[in-house]
Amino acid sequence: MSKVILVVLDGLRYDAARTCLGYLEGLVAAGRADVRKVTCELPAMSRPLYETLLTGRPPVDHGIVSNGIQRRSRGDNLFARCRAAGRTTAAAAYHWVSELYVSTPFDPHRDRILLDGTGDINHGVFYWSDGYPDSHLFADAEWLIRARDPDFLLLHPMNVDDAGHKHGGASTGYRDAARIQGDLLARYLPGWLETGRQVIVMADHGMGDDGNHAGPVPTETDVPFYTVGFAVEPGRIIRQPEVAGLICRLMGIAPGALPAYEGPIAGEAGR
Repeated sequence: MSKVILVVLDGLRYDAARTCLGYLEGLVAAGRADVRKVTCELPAMSRPLYETLLTGRPPVDHGIVSNGIQRRSRGDNLFARCRAAGRTTAAAAYHWVSELYVSTPFDPHRDRILLDGTGDINHGVFYWSDGYPDSHLFADAEWLIRARDPDFLLLHPMNVDDAGHKHGGASTGYRDAARIQGDLLARYLPGWLETGRQVIVMADHGMGDDGNHAGPVPTETDVPFYTVGFAVEPGRIIRQPEVAGLICRLMGIAPGALPAYEGPIAGEAGR
C-alpha cells in the first residue's frame, strides 16, 4: 500500500509546464516519469476544481461552480476515504481547501495550523495570501512529511496562478514562477521518492494570455499530469474526476462513493 503525494500547481497550463519544469521533463526523458495532457473540467476555476480533484465529481455535479461559493464539501471525498481506511492525511494548501474539508469560514488565527484533527484532514498548514512564497509552502509540506509522515499529502502552491493574473499566461513573469516551482520540485521530490512515495504533479486549470481563466479555450483548460513512481495505461486519456479514484487505487483503499479507477498501472504496489 503506497503513500501518495498530490502536487497541484495552481494555474499552470500545459505548454508552460512542458517548457519550464526542467527536472520533471528530465525524469520523463530518462523514462522515470510519465506526462500527458489533461483537459480540466468547467468552469476552469480553482475552488470548483479542488472539489473535483478530491471528490471525483465534475463541478456541475458537486455544486461548487464558482470561487464565490463558500461552504463545506458535501458527499464523499478523498481525505475521508483515507481516514475511513485508517490512513493519515495532510495538506499544505490554500485556505479554500480548509474551508472545503475542515471548517468554513476560514479563520487564520484558528485554522492556519491543524495538528491531530479528528476530521477528514489530520494535519495541515494553510495560507490565505496568493503571494505566500512557494518556497515556504514546500518547506511546510516537508515539515508535515517529516513530523507526521502522512499516507496522503496534498501540496498546493499558488505563485504561478498569482503571476498569471498579474502578468498574463504568456508572460516572462508567469514562466519564471513556473521555473521556480520546477526547481523546488527538483529539491524535494527525490527525497519523497526515497521514502517510497508515489507522486502526481498536475494543475487545476491553465491561464489565458490575458491573465484570467474560466474556460473552455485550451490555454485555460489544458494542464499537465505527471506521474512519478508509476505510470497509467499508455495512451489513456485521463480526466480530472478520475484522480481521486486513482489515488485510492495506488493506496490500496476502497474508493467508497468516489468513481473507481480501472485499468493497468505500471509500478503499482504489489504488482
